[in-house]
Amino acid sequence: MFKPKYPTPDTYTVTSHTMAPLPQQDTAPAPRSAAAPASATGAVVDLVKSNPLVAVGGVVVLGAVLTSMFLAVALTAGSLAVLAVVIRSLMHQR
Repeated sequence: MFKPKYPTPDTYTVTSHTMAPLPQQDTAPAPRSAAAPASATGAVVDLVKSNPLVAVGGVVVLGAVLTSMFLAVALTAGSLAVLAVVIRSLMHQR
């Protein structure tokens, strides 16, 4: 009663396919490319040393972005809290 009864599977004939081996191709190794350029960190440090206003501008922009993200999260949390109160009051009226 609790054991499922599966239908008998259709017969399927397996045909084997053989593939011919691919011919070997000897290739020469790729030539070495030029050395990678120095990291960009050195350029940033030089830019900040030569013009400190760049660092101040970067900090201000980063602060503005982080503040706007925090504000977006706070507004979303507040709207969800108001929504929860409204739904709760609607549920108590029934």
